[in-house]
Amino acid sequence: MTTTHAATYTTVCRLDDIEPEGGVLALVAGEAVAVFRTYDDRVFALSNYDPYSRASVLARGIVGTRTVEGDEVTFVASPMHKQAFDLSTGQCLDDAAVRVPTYDVQVTEDGTVLIGGLIDEPAARLTGGGTSSS
Repeated sequence: MTTTHAATYTTVCRLDDIEPEGGVLALVAGEAVAVFRTYDDRVFALSNYDPYSRASVLARGIVGTRTVEGDEVTFVASPMHKQAFDLSTGQCLDDAAVRVPTYDVQVTEDGTVLIGGLIDEPAARLTGGGTSSS
């Protein structure tokens, strides 16, 4: 089940501030959020916390695509241990038991990137991993 936990959005940057296939870090409601832009100007947001290295580093990861069960999946590879996380779902492509939280994203007509609340909170995480909301 997917639910949105917040109806408010935080302005984080302009679309042009994010390099294609790159990421930026934003502080949204006290949480470190990695925001990524693809070559076709799709924008994704997920927790910046890498549950494998237990470090806030995903915004510095490498964006790419991988074919999974016949579908092309856009992902970010952690700069630490290179685990790949699906930018749409936060699912680790290398370990089905691990996901990172994802956030709602909107890009306005004038190119402003807005980040909303959590789309979902992963049930399965590595011990000591993930983010917590207050």
